[in-house]
Amino acid sequence: MFFIYQITRFFKALLFLGAGSVIHAVADEQDMRKMGGLQRLLPFSYAIMLIGSLALMGFPFLTGFYSKDAILELAFAQYNVGSHFAYYLGCFAAFFTAFYSVRLLFLVFLSNPNGNRKVILNAHEGSWEIGFPLFILSIFSVLIGYLTKEIFIGFGTKFWGSSIFILPQNYGLADIEFINLFAKLFPLILTIAGSCFAYFLYAFELNSFFLIKQNSKFKYIYTFINKKWYFDRFYNEFVSQNILNLSYVFSYKDVDRGFLEKIGPSGIVQTIKVFFNKLKNLQSGFIYHYLFLMFVSSLILIVLVLFPVNSMTSFNLIFFLLFIIYFF
Repeated sequence: MFFIYQITRFFKALLFLGAGSVIHAVADEQDMRKMGGLQRLLPFSYAIMLIGSLALMGFPFLTGFYSKDAILELAFAQYNVGSHFAYYLGCFAAFFTAFYSVRLLFLVFLSNPNGNRKVILNAHEGSWEIGFPLFILSIFSVLIGYLTKEIFIGFGTKFWGSSIFILPQNYGLADIEFINLFAKLFPLILTIAGSCFAYFLYAFELNSFFLIKQNSKFKYIYTFINKKWYFDRFYNEFVSQNILNLSYVFSYKDVDRGFLEKIGPSGIVQTIKVFFNKLKNLQSGFIYHYLFLMFVSSLILIVLVLFPVNSMTSFNLIFFLLFIIYFF
């Protein structure tokens, strides 16, 4: 299945780069509803997006057709409830993929212009640096699946040899050759149905669709779907925001600027500052105080030298006393 994943990347890259080319052509406008009428102004971009959209939909003999159908047929060939559920879910996903792909083509290229007049009239194709990669990707999106499908995932192919070990019970390429015809054609039927439905809706019944959206009963459903099931709002408010708050309050304020700062540079600097402020208070400014401390320190130093108790203790005390004598 690695090959199937790889060949899908050609037309995905084609669509992404093609979308960038169109956005660049219309002064960085990214709302499809503000475009339209670009078929004659951007013929090369239209051809690129048409090829990419057809490949994404799984149009027969294009790259997406082989990758999508192989995955769905493998799911159907497992013959269990979970795999059949995944198969039918993938088929209906193909319907909606075809719908929004045709919707993209219609709103951007085939419909009447809906954007700013100056932007639409100044729309232009990109330079060859943009067009050349798109041309190469479009060739791959058309031919790579048809030319290499049998080589990589064909029944009985020896291309991979023993480099990829698959247990016999997990090998499903043989099963997909013998599934019923309806299972093979069902994704294609839904793809064609989604394409036709999108074109019919946006070409002939757009006003009716607008009136349906304004209906009070359908408005809530449309808003719910248009807001992507409010998934982004839920994720941002209940997941992202809480993580950001935790990162700021705990990780940043309590740990970075709190605990680590206290035991780290700020704590060390503050400790040294407090110590020397205390030590500074010992300097009273009277000479007899300094002479008395020097005399006592020198006396203790002589006693430790003459009568050592412990070598390490004596060394520490001698060092401390020499420091006092030098400091004062």
